[in-house]
Amino acid sequence: MSIRPFIVAAFSLVAAFLLLPETSRSQAREYPNRPVRILVPYAPGGPTDQLVRAISERLALNLKQPIVVENKPGANTIIAAKQLTQSQPDGYTLFLASSASLAVNPLVYAKLPYDADADFAPISVVARAPLVLVVNAKVPVKTAPELISYINNQKGRFAFASNGNGNPLHLACELFKTAAGLDMIHVPYSGTAPALTSVIAGDTQMSCDIVLSSLPQIKAGALRPIAIVGPKRVSVLPAVPTLAEQGLPAHDAAVWFALVAPKGTPEPIVKRLNQELAAILSDAGLRDRFNALAMELVSSTPQEVTALTERERSKWAPVVRKYEIKVE
Repeated sequence: MSIRPFIVAAFSLVAAFLLLPETSRSQAREYPNRPVRILVPYAPGGPTDQLVRAISERLALNLKQPIVVENKPGANTIIAAKQLTQSQPDGYTLFLASSASLAVNPLVYAKLPYDADADFAPISVVARAPLVLVVNAKVPVKTAPELISYINNQKGRFAFASNGNGNPLHLACELFKTAAGLDMIHVPYSGTAPALTSVIAGDTQMSCDIVLSSLPQIKAGALRPIAIVGPKRVSVLPAVPTLAEQGLPAHDAAVWFALVAPKGTPEPIVKRLNQELAAILSDAGLRDRFNALAMELVSSTPQEVTALTERERSKWAPVVRKYEIKVE
């Protein structure tokens, strides 16, 4: 039997293997040659949507191709995440993942249509949104110690609202509950707006929320800010101390966002996008614009996205286990 066919096949395999890096480099050199879309798991008009559109405008100029923002809200970011997994790993479909998408959903959902570790190629963190603990303005407290004393005196009748069971904003309140050893009732709603409405109406008394969402009601006097659930104060609420400043553990419950691509996206394309984002997110004017919206712009390496995800899961896993938080 001739071994020639086997030799030819072997050389073909070696040649194909050696060509792989050059193929990736070629893809990166040609990328992008058509519009790129970014899946955003939130409705149009909100602060996160505004951020993506601001980044997209600059990214389109740098890449010399249109960036199409597609809003795919619903199911705690799961709808958009699932759509990304059905996209080709070619850099033309990206997803604005949140800390819910990458860190919290895998902990609280019994079943997900995506694998947060196996299905995504991280590109960069893009922003952090700090949280504020707020109460109904008629609750007679102004500080975290006063709030803790008041809740203890309610003997299990004190209720807090969240924008959904297992959501990061729900877990932030559970983190406060654990740190202070409190007995509170959780009342989940179908979104931030109805949750805050319930606090303002007095149906519930407290919530943890992204600063920007609560800010108008804080300014109107309908909500009273008690503490920032993070490591530092925020510029739009400079008089509001952190929980740590008030004697509680220095937990950081900020919601964060990262741009990711489908797993298998060529590394040169991921690197190109990472470099472009780092330049865009370092712009002082853009940073100032979103600081005024209580959103901190940051960039990172892909590896730092993975490390941040792991730290967040380690932080939230004990809370999820303690209160047996599960979403079917």
